[in-house]
Amino acid sequence: MQKRLLFNSKLLNITISRLCQHIIENHGDFSDTVLLGMQPRGIHLAERIKNELERQLNKSISLGYLDTTFHRDDFRRRDTPKTPNQTKIPFLIENQKVILIDDVLYTGRTVRAALDAMTMFGRPAKVELLVLIDRLYSRHIPVEANYIGRKVNTMPSQHVLVELAEQGKKDNIWLINDPE
Repeated sequence: MQKRLLFNSKLLNITISRLCQHIIENHGDFSDTVLLGMQPRGIHLAERIKNELERQLNKSISLGYLDTTFHRDDFRRRDTPKTPNQTKIPFLIENQKVILIDDVLYTGRTVRAALDAMTMFGRPAKVELLVLIDRLYSRHIPVEANYIGRKVNTMPSQHVLVELAEQGKKDNIWLINDPE
């Protein structure tokens, strides 16, 4: 198994700061914008984005967690059912601008499921997508991120491993060649 380092801790912090600056340019004071971290892996990145936005804006930012398990198109196709995570959205998203946050954009199917799941909490004014890694040339559904940490050309025989300090690991993001 070969792996290539895409992000270390320093580069990850710089990238998160840059993404936050881009979001602030588009959303100003966040008076009508909320963040939704996609369970399970997007919530750690969403927490970091929230903390950095609060640091830069000196203002509290609304963050929720969205689970897409029951909205996935492969939910009933698995041999063993996927264990759902908690959805926690302690605010209304009706007429709000929502920024969905996930670590990796691959086929687009998780984003499609998130859009379905989100409608249970109201109709947002606008939805945008922030991802740390955009795996190019792999979409099954026409989904595109608005905010991207890094675009990476990948093959089907590769995967992206995101390791964050919030998971009890050292901040590293790897592109891994799966054994054939």
